[in-house]
Amino acid sequence: MGGAVVDDGAPAVKAPDGGWGWAVLAGCFVITGFSYAFPKAVSVFFKELMREFDVGYSDTAWISSILLAMLYGTGPLCSVMVNKFGCRWVMMVGGLFASLGMILASYATSIIHIYICIGVITGLGLALNFQPSLIMLNRYFSEKRPLANGLAAAGSPVALCCLSPLGQILQYHYGWRGGFLILGGILLNCCACAALMRPLLPPKTAEIDAPEAPQEKKPQIKRKLLDFSVFRDRGFVIYTVAASIMVLGLFVPPVFVVSYAKKLHNEDTKSALLLTILGCVDMFARPACGLIAGIKWVRPRTVYLFSFAMLFNGCTDIIGSQATEYTGLVIFCIFFGMSYGMVGALQFEVLMAIVGTEKFPSAIGLVLLMEAIAVLVGPPGAGRLLDAYKQYMYVFLLAGCEVTLSALVIAVGNFLCIRMKTGDPEAKLEMAVTAAETEGLKDAADSEEDHDGKVEPKDKENGEISGLKGAEESMVVEEKMGEENTPL
Repeated sequence: MGGAVVDDGAPAVKAPDGGWGWAVLAGCFVITGFSYAFPKAVSVFFKELMREFDVGYSDTAWISSILLAMLYGTGPLCSVMVNKFGCRWVMMVGGLFASLGMILASYATSIIHIYICIGVITGLGLALNFQPSLIMLNRYFSEKRPLANGLAAAGSPVALCCLSPLGQILQYHYGWRGGFLILGGILLNCCACAALMRPLLPPKTAEIDAPEAPQEKKPQIKRKLLDFSVFRDRGFVIYTVAASIMVLGLFVPPVFVVSYAKKLHNEDTKSALLLTILGCVDMFARPACGLIAGIKWVRPRTVYLFSFAMLFNGCTDIIGSQATEYTGLVIFCIFFGMSYGMVGALQFEVLMAIVGTEKFPSAIGLVLLMEAIAVLVGPPGAGRLLDAYKQYMYVFLLAGCEVTLSALVIAVGNFLCIRMKTGDPEAKLEMAVTAAETEGLKDAADSEEDHDGKVEPKDKENGEISGLKGAEESMVVEEKMGEENTPL
């Protein structure tokens, strides 16, 4: 019941930007780490599984692919459950599923059982934790949201640096079955993180001062389990297309860089060190990028910072494809870690700014569903390219071109389809909200001009793709000026 209150009333509650929000951030940090690092950490057990079930590497690789597909592909299901039951209870159930899948996998008698237990059950459990944790983070932070997103995203490299060595230790001492059993117990910490997701309730004074307001709004608002109206937002469509293209190549280099180093006749330990270097740089790049994105001048233009991060990542892949020795790969991993961390810190921050708090649960679910297709196609497609030409250079070139293309799509799409039209007040209102909310935004803008020129969070967060919260002051000025077109 508590979670449902949050989901229904969140847009009317001001984000505290601190307080209990830091506990929510800590939970989101852990959940993000489990969600992104676990598919890679499980790969430590692949050799033992190949020996146990007499299968090839491509067969075991499906474990991580199915797990990632569940993490991304169940986005709409997670959105529906969050809107119906609230974040906390969905995460509790997800934590139990994530743990149960690993425990059942420890008793597996075939590779199919592993697919079902780890890929489907644990993957679903992690998905039910990942998306609600981001939704709660969005509700607890507004002014400090870029920094909060950067810190939460840092959970991925931190967890990867911890879980991969831990998996090797568990496999050495307890075998793959014992390792799966212990990892299942560790995943129960998702339930502890779920307990931190306390519903964000409106202050009691608001209920006393305005007792009639909720009664007037209740018959007008119908809560949608999955709001497809986000597709009417041009900014959301541009973001979704760009993100889907980006995911095709974004995850390819970390998968193949170790094998690339081995082909250059480097030792296994030395080759594996490349991922550690990448993870360490990534770990610091994410919160640093969050700090930069929170700067007053940068925040209204975060979409272009995001585009630069993708362009940086794509160019790094293209240049790194020419590496012919270990030193070149080390330099590649340093720059890739920086750009990868920037993308990780900004991707959900930009999405939150596009759709606003109210529609974010539905928007993230639909975006993750579109990305799931790319996740399934990307790495296997790169693997087929490698099988055909036996050259890692082509794999990295393809990945770099895909990520670079996504950077151009989001930057050019934002400039041509949105920023060029902001001179027309009616067009700006159309970009800001859906048709059903336009009248409400007009009334709110008129009533708020007499209150120190400030805009309420609901109006300023449901903005164009580059209309981030840092631009709240300029938004009122632009609406007053009417016909004038303010360039970026």
